[in-house]
Amino acid sequence: MCAWRIETKCLQEGYKPGNGEPRVLPIYQSTTYKYNSTEQVAKLFDLTAPGHMYSRISNPTVECVENKIAALEGGVGALCTSSGQSATLNAVLNICECGDHLVSSSTIYGGSYNLFAITMKRMGIEVAFVDPDSPEAEIQKAFRPNTKALFGETLANPKLNVLDIEKFARLAKKNKLPLIIDNTFATPILCRPFEFGADIVVHSTTKYMDGHAVCIGGVIVDSGKFDWKNGKFPALTEPDASYHGVVYTKDFGPAAYITKARVQYMRDIGNCMSPNSAFLLNLGLETLHVRVERHTENALKVAQYLKNSPKILAVNYPGLLGDPYYDLAKKYFPKGASGVISFRIKGGREAAIRFMDKLKLAAIVVHVADARTAVLHPASSTHRQMTDEQLLQAGIDPDLIRFSVGLEHVDDIIEDIEQAL
Repeated sequence: MCAWRIETKCLQEGYKPGNGEPRVLPIYQSTTYKYNSTEQVAKLFDLTAPGHMYSRISNPTVECVENKIAALEGGVGALCTSSGQSATLNAVLNICECGDHLVSSSTIYGGSYNLFAITMKRMGIEVAFVDPDSPEAEIQKAFRPNTKALFGETLANPKLNVLDIEKFARLAKKNKLPLIIDNTFATPILCRPFEFGADIVVHSTTKYMDGHAVCIGGVIVDSGKFDWKNGKFPALTEPDASYHGVVYTKDFGPAAYITKARVQYMRDIGNCMSPNSAFLLNLGLETLHVRVERHTENALKVAQYLKNSPKILAVNYPGLLGDPYYDLAKKYFPKGASGVISFRIKGGREAAIRFMDKLKLAAIVVHVADARTAVLHPASSTHRQMTDEQLLQAGIDPDLIRFSVGLEHVDDIIEDIEQAL
C-alpha cells in the first residue's frame, strides 16, 4: 500500500494500468474466465492460487474497487456487496451463527435495526440494543458468553449522534470481540475507524461513495488486526470442509476474516456487486474527497441558519458549536461532520410534513448523501416499522426531518428552506 495522502488514493489506488493498457478502469462484463488446464481451475477452488473463477465470488473490475476502498480505510482487504444491507448482513453472518448473540448501538439506520431485531432473530441470532452514550459499565451488562461482536455507526442515521469509537473499542477488546463500525456518513475522508480501534468497517456505498444515486452497493473492509485465534471463533480457526480443510487463520493470516466472507458467504449467498456498478462506484470514489469537503461546508452553513431560525425547535449537527456531540466530532471528524442534518420544526409532525411539501429545490426521496439536496421524514419512511418506543430509543422524534445537504450553491439551499418555512 502506498504512502499517498487519501486525496491521491481516491484517484490512484485500486487500478494500475500497465504499458498500453486503458487509463480508466475497464468494465469486465463477464461471468466466467478461461483457463488452460483443469489443474489451474482446481487450484482456484482449493484457494491455493490467485485468480477469478466466477464473478459471484470475484471480478477484475470489482476487485480494483475493493482494493481502492481497502486503501482508503487502511485495511488488508475489502469485499463489495450488492447493497449496504448485504454488507452488514455478511459482516455479521461471517462470525455469528444460530445461537449466537450481538450487541449493537440502538441509534442506527432503521434498515439495520430491522435486520438485527427481526430478520436475524428469525435466524437464531439475538441482538441486544444499548444506548451508545451510556457509561461503559452499563453497556458491559449487555454482553453474554455467546456474544460475537459489537456494532455501531460513526454518525447515526438520522439522529446524527457521534459514536465514541474508542469507548466501544475498549468494550470490544475487554470482551475479546471485534468492533464492527458502519462508516457510511463519515466515509474514510472524514473518519477512519481502524485508527480508533475498530476491527471491521462496513459502508453503504450507495451514499457518498457513489455520490450520484446511480447504483446500489455496499462494502466490508477488514483491518486485519483482530485476533481470531482467541478461542471464540472456531469457524476461522478450524478446517472448513467445503474447501478440503482450509483453515482461514493459518492459510490467510491477517486476511482470514475477509477471505472467509468472500469464499464462503459470498459464494453461498451470492449478494455480489456487478461489474457495471463497481465501475460507476469507482467514478464516484475518484471525486469523493472533493465532494465530501463541499457537502460538509454547505451543511455547516445550513445548520447555522437553522439554529438561528425562530421556527426551528432543535437542530442535530455535530459540527455545530453547542451540539451535544461537538467535542466528539472534533475528535473523530476533524475535517467536518458530513453533509447530513436532522432538525425539528415547531408545530410537530404536521408542521414538518407541510414544510417538506413546500420545498422546491430539496427533493423528498428515500435516499441520502448524494450530490443533490434531499429531505425525508424518517418516522414515516426509513424507520416506519419501528414502534414509538423503538423510535425514541433510536433518538428519533415523530417530527424529526432528515436533511441531506447537496452540492448546489448554499445560498440557494438556504433560500429554499426559508421560503418553505
